[in-house]
Amino acid sequence: MALKTTVKEMVAAANEEIRSIDVEEIKTLLQDDGVQIVDIRDVRELDREGMIPGALHAPRGMLEFWVDPQSPYHKEVFASGKTFVFYCASAWRSALATKAVQDMGLEPVADIKGGFSAWKEAGGDIVERPSRKKD
Repeated sequence: MALKTTVKEMVAAANEEIRSIDVEEIKTLLQDDGVQIVDIRDVRELDREGMIPGALHAPRGMLEFWVDPQSPYHKEVFASGKTFVFYCASAWRSALATKAVQDMGLEPVADIKGGFSAWKEAGGDIVERPSRKKD
């Protein structure tokens, strides 16, 4: 089956339209209350590898629903006016996610160049995924 567009092409096109921030800059932004780092990886990845300290987990499959204030799944954090910086394992999913929410009108947004892999390689701090409270 031949596709009209491959994932690699979609990621390349998204990267032409979004801002990517390198890991060293992200390390300084972690202290900025006006910046929210957002981890869009699957919970199994978070459980296996941990996450960037202070990151909000927003599963990729729910992201647009959480961002949209008219969605029944909306999360108020996305209406906070903060700068949102998304990441995944290698910055492919986060490039697409950043482009999608940018197209929705969420701003300012960016992704982490190289994703969580680049974060680990640069010796960035890693914390365990917070446990979910059971009601």
